[in-house]
Amino acid sequence: MSNFDITIIGSGPGGYVAAIRCAQLGMKTAIIEKYETLGGTCLNVGCIPSKALLDSSEHFHNATHNFTEHGIDVKEVKANIGQMIKRKNDVVSQTCDGVKYLMDKNKIEVFTGLGSIVDQNTVKVIGNDQKETLLQTKNILIATGSKPNFFPGMEPDKKRIITSTEALNMTEIPKKMLVIGGGVIGLELGSVYGRLGTQIEVVEFAKTIVPTMDKTMSKELTKVLKKEGFKFHLQHQVQKVTNTGKGVKLIALNKKKEEVILEADYCLVAVGRKPFTTGLGLENIGITVNNKGQIDVNENMQTSIPNIFAIGDVIKGPMLAHKAEEEGVFVAEFLAGQKPHINYNLIPGVVYTWPEVASVGKTEDELIAEGKEIKIGQFPIKALGRARASMDTAGTIKIIADKETDEVLGVHMIAPRAADLIMEAVTAMEYRASAEDMARICHPHPTYSEGVKEAALAATDDRALHV
Repeated sequence: MSNFDITIIGSGPGGYVAAIRCAQLGMKTAIIEKYETLGGTCLNVGCIPSKALLDSSEHFHNATHNFTEHGIDVKEVKANIGQMIKRKNDVVSQTCDGVKYLMDKNKIEVFTGLGSIVDQNTVKVIGNDQKETLLQTKNILIATGSKPNFFPGMEPDKKRIITSTEALNMTEIPKKMLVIGGGVIGLELGSVYGRLGTQIEVVEFAKTIVPTMDKTMSKELTKVLKKEGFKFHLQHQVQKVTNTGKGVKLIALNKKKEEVILEADYCLVAVGRKPFTTGLGLENIGITVNNKGQIDVNENMQTSIPNIFAIGDVIKGPMLAHKAEEEGVFVAEFLAGQKPHINYNLIPGVVYTWPEVASVGKTEDELIAEGKEIKIGQFPIKALGRARASMDTAGTIKIIADKETDEVLGVHMIAPRAADLIMEAVTAMEYRASAEDMARICHPHPTYSEGVKEAALAATDDRALHV
């Protein structure tokens, strides 16, 4: 029986980052992963592979739509889905190998197999060869992540009715694909195939797409995607999806409760994800999950048993890799006696469509509901010289500030490289900057970041310069 200071179950971004930080702080660390490769959903069938395909499809879209305008003449441009998938797999392999290297570098012991909790100081690992290993440990960290969610009537068969996992390994470019869910996963993977020529129809129960983001972002993204050929069926409740052999048939009720029938080659079920705690042995130690399947923890990520922690998708909060990473570092530093910090209000969210959508802080509707007196500054991307030079003119940047104090309360943008631009806002808001502070920072010209300055100027006495 091996002895460890901490044993981590799950090697996704939360788990492997926690392992590295624990090792840096001098803890003897073990990490358990049931699959042969490290990295969890994010690296294997989530964040990394989807971004690889998004980039490939964006190159194809530019070649077929924008190259001529740039003075680049190309003939017979074809999408090779097989090569795109191969490149994606290569990116995944390199990234997962990188995690394995980091485990070796930091002398973290890796166990491959299904990890479960025997008692509060013992973890059992059953390998693929059914060999059982017991680990004695002072602390346990649960970082087992999540899996694709679905509701009755839309059960995936992984052939025609698919999840994000299967969508990342298609062998053909469909003529038409239905996407159930107008959230991040559905819109990103819809964008991949939409750019390659697939007709995308999104079926969403809510009134808007990306309903948790600021309403201005939802409105702008809807415009962009409609121009790319997306069709939206909003306020539609899916009743049943059927594999017809050569395609799918979807039955939904619209807001008038009228039956709507849609048909396509494939149906992507993208209605979010749910915590994965199956087989963990929580019942052995008396830890229960709430009605959302989440493990309840306190402000230090501790479960009802103080030496057992949980982070990432298995606890409350947004299911984001970077949120899990921050929580993993938090646990490591808490165990080391430090005073770690996470501001959950300032965890940015991103949708990797093109242009990208990014957000941090409160939305306009949330602040109004709280009774806050606010002021708003917006700046259109098309007013930027850099945007016109690159032909990326869609989008807007929106800054919301407290009407009396001028403190920035929320920043929302749909813009080229918004995923990177949003960090200016996160940094400023961590230091409780005002809109005036952001407006007075010198930004390089010509850049997309000038849009942030202009939106901040617009929020301070409506004094944007270039509109």
